[in-house]
Amino acid sequence: MKLAILGGSFNPLHIGHAMLADVIVRELMYDKVLFIPTFNPPHKEITAKIRTEQRVEMVRRFCESVGGGQFELDTCEVDRGGISYSVDTLNYIIDKYKGQLEGKPALLMGEEIAAEFSKWKQPEVVAEKSDLIIVPRYPDFYGKASSEGKNIPKGDYCGDFKAVFNRAKFKYPHRYLEIPILTVSSTEIRARVASNRSYKYLVPKVIYEYIEEEKLYR
Repeated sequence: MKLAILGGSFNPLHIGHAMLADVIVRELMYDKVLFIPTFNPPHKEITAKIRTEQRVEMVRRFCESVGGGQFELDTCEVDRGGISYSVDTLNYIIDKYKGQLEGKPALLMGEEIAAEFSKWKQPEVVAEKSDLIIVPRYPDFYGKASSEGKNIPKGDYCGDFKAVFNRAKFKYPHRYLEIPILTVSSTEIRARVASNRSYKYLVPKVIYEYIEEEKLYR
């Protein structure tokens, strides 16, 4: 089985996440994409007033709505608690799927994350045990207008798009995904919801319904 890992706060999960996962399955021919919500990310504070359980529930509802088993929720980081380090998650996934994997699991990350990959815990181990797939990303155009929903970087992380990805200087083996991905961000969506602006078609239907049901980000 060819397996890819898509981690993140999913605050909320949006059509960019959905489109990326679909590209990985349909065009890169992976069998499954694991959506892994982070519990306590080492590089940012989750500032929106939302419970971890609500972030997990959005991912659960999305994966169930798609069906077919190609998109799957894994709550290992939430279950583990503490700071969510990718090296720990990767070791867990490799052990969980021992004997089932075809090659290494792929680890998906946006350019803004890859720009600070060297600051991760044991980046060399992560790069050795996974196939890094870097996804082109662009700054959100609306979220910058409001500081309410913005993430706050931790430690020496720059956060979001303040760190510029330079592929020529990225020293780890990787695949750069040349396929254009939708330019939408969770920050933008939170800002739109908080300002009572349109966002309905920036998220999958089940996510929109859940945000409205729970009155999130207001």
